[in-house]
Amino acid sequence: QVQLVESGGGLVQAGGSLRLSCAASGSIFSINGMGWYRQAPGKQRELVATITSGGSTNYADSVKGRFTISRDNAKNTVYLQMNSLKLEDTAVYYCNADIRLKWTNMYKNYWGQGTQVTVSS
Repeated sequence: QVQLVESGGGLVQAGGSLRLSCAASGSIFSINGMGWYRQAPGKQRELVATITSGGSTNYADSVKGRFTISRDNAKNTVYLQMNSLKLEDTAVYYCNADIRLKWTNMYKNYWGQGTQVTVSS
């Protein structure tokens, strides 16, 4: 009933930039918090950044000052602008959102399928 579709991943040189997008679709009544997580090979999935419905943001220390999360509530879309990319930013990036479906009265957590970001030297 709900899909989170990420786009914008790819291969970029160290120091470069990428912009990820994640669009939620389906029988959506409202979306609360949205965020980005990442998982590098052999490592656990970790939080990158989150944003509330009101626009308050939170970042992992490793990306502060380099990444910016934003959202367009009218489009049910969250973005991640990634600048000054480093080799250690290489990972699969996942979108996450707390979504309330139509005709329901509770929020559930959903994940996207992930998009690969590879930073080369």
